[in-house]
Amino acid sequence: MTQVTTAPSPAVAIQQPVRRIRVAGVFTVAVIGIVVLAGVHLTQGTSSVNAGDLLRLLVGHGSDDAANVLVASRLPRLLAGVLVGVALGVAGAGLQSLARNPLASPDTLGVNAGAYLAVVVVAAFGIPLPVLPAGGIAFLGGLAAAVLVLALSAGGSSGPTRLILAGSAVAMALAGVTTLLLLLYREETIGTFAWGAGTLVQTDLNAVTQMAPVVAVGIIAALLLASKLDILALGDDTASVLGVNVRRVRILITLTTVLLSAAAVTVAGPVGFVGLVAPVLVRLIAPLVPGLMRHRVLLPLSGLSGVLIVLASDVVLRAVFGGQAGVEIPTGIMTMMVGAIVLIWLARRYRDSGPSRSPGGSGSGLRSRRTFWIVAVALVFLLVVASVAAMLAGDAFLRTGDVVNWINGRSGRAITYVLDQRFPRVVSAVLCGAALAIAGTTVQAVCRNPLAEPGILGITGGAGVGAIATLILLPSASIWLLSGMAAIAALVTFAIVYLVSWRGGLSSDRLVLIGVGVSSAASAIITLLIVATDPWNLSLAMTWLSGSTYGRTLPQVLPVAIALVVFTPMIVHARRELDLLALDDDVPRILGVRLERTRLAALVCSALLTAAAVSAIGVVGFVGLVAPHAARALVGGRHTRILPVAALLGAILVSAADSLGRTLLAPAQIPAGLLTALIGAPYFVYLLWRTRTPQPS
Repeated sequence: MTQVTTAPSPAVAIQQPVRRIRVAGVFTVAVIGIVVLAGVHLTQGTSSVNAGDLLRLLVGHGSDDAANVLVASRLPRLLAGVLVGVALGVAGAGLQSLARNPLASPDTLGVNAGAYLAVVVVAAFGIPLPVLPAGGIAFLGGLAAAVLVLALSAGGSSGPTRLILAGSAVAMALAGVTTLLLLLYREETIGTFAWGAGTLVQTDLNAVTQMAPVVAVGIIAALLLASKLDILALGDDTASVLGVNVRRVRILITLTTVLLSAAAVTVAGPVGFVGLVAPVLVRLIAPLVPGLMRHRVLLPLSGLSGVLIVLASDVVLRAVFGGQAGVEIPTGIMTMMVGAIVLIWLARRYRDSGPSRSPGGSGSGLRSRRTFWIVAVALVFLLVVASVAAMLAGDAFLRTGDVVNWINGRSGRAITYVLDQRFPRVVSAVLCGAALAIAGTTVQAVCRNPLAEPGILGITGGAGVGAIATLILLPSASIWLLSGMAAIAALVTFAIVYLVSWRGGLSSDRLVLIGVGVSSAASAIITLLIVATDPWNLSLAMTWLSGSTYGRTLPQVLPVAIALVVFTPMIVHARRELDLLALDDDVPRILGVRLERTRLAALVCSALLTAAAVSAIGVVGFVGLVAPHAARALVGGRHTRILPVAALLGAILVSAADSLGRTLLAPAQIPAGLLTALIGAPYFVYLLWRTRTPQPS
């Protein structure tokens, strides 16, 4: 099985004796580090209370103001950091052992996203719940997400790429529902946007004191399962021979880790990637300390490592941005950036030893030319119907006669105003959908992965960073400047992903894994930019991150049209090379294709098409995944036919999503990107389920 190696193999680790002195030394260093960070952490804040005031309070000569600040603000924040760190650290170690995959964590398995959605659902419907019942709701949401991801990825044993893709798809779908609820119930869910990135801000000790026993129970349960996890690391068959009930152990460790993750989400929201990074840090020093991979050592040490990560992130955040930033900027943004770096580093160590895969649908056989033309004509008809329906539907329903009169310049003032607003939205949806579909088709062919798309490769996130930074620094920036900065950022992001992925050649799986890491970092940067510069302008964040055609004008859509006119012919010209790239690396070389140059040119065109679409309507996910795959299923695997069909499907999908978003809850509007995510994510899950291939241990 292809895997990322960061420590001795389980068979070796379980046989190593525990060197008690060395292990005790590691624990001592970790505890000292936590104590030092805690001391620094307590001196930071928005008030003028400093280290001297706290020292005088310690010896009994402090002021009442210092005592109040310590008890009401700083101590709850510190204890929340400790609780969240230890819970996520132990949960991450348990999940990685469960999946036998060093990329497993509460984030990559969708646990945090599921728990967060469950909490937001309760808040949105105005159900007041105390801390413990809220934790129970979070537990159920996280458990459902984890079970689904593990099922889709064959328990994680089918490799890091599949696990990450399954977790990303489920998390994106859950995030779409969460964002929809935040938009529709703004008053009920006020304050949950920043909390959704993981914040340690606490008004009292209530949440910490109520969740502390839950975390303690989870840690004790994990330690009781430690010996079973040691044996399980040898493989399911070996564990069964040695008398371990594998199914029971898997269920118990899943429940335990989800319980710990849900407790952390209840206290501080989904603090990103702590559960990924903490066990990795322990595994890094495992070769130097024999016995460190024994789970009775690994689990508690991962918990301490998690505390170090959370406290260090919070200390650095407030040291760099100031005390007030500690209130406005979620700590989870910092941990997410650190986690993204670690994910990229792990992906760099990934060795692709398996055979290349072809994009899904390419194996469905050739389709006749007649079939292609029937499909193409049918899709053109559907696109016309969708476009006309988009002009008619909305908060005010019109008739086709109104549109005819508007075209001829004979409509009334009210109808003219409505259609003048709708027409640019319809055009932007159609063009951006086509651009994203063509970009996704190209990416899937180059990566030979039916589950890849520009968003997963980080290109969409990079374009979003460029556009958001431009909007914040230059609110009156022209659409050309906005599109240019988005394009530059997308190209820079793509260059980073491509160069970092190169390791004696370009592995498709490594490219996807690194793209996911870069995409996560881009999401964290976007949230940081918005919260740090304009924390109250959440509509900007929601609208942009959800993808919306609201307020579009024809000049803002023009860059997308130009990108399509310029780059689509270039991709079509390389259609035969794309057919060969979708097979493997050897066949194109034998036939004289300049592999790297062709691959690079195709991905650059995809990046620029994506950047143009993102600058026009924001982040719209899954179009570049669903449209190409559906096109292959309809017309076969030749890109001469896939490209036009995918473009039509993408245009129809985004246009229909935009129309529904303007109509379902009118006058309230649902961003098109949320509906495409809600449509695309289940389809993505279906693809994963259909292609799941459980492997023996």
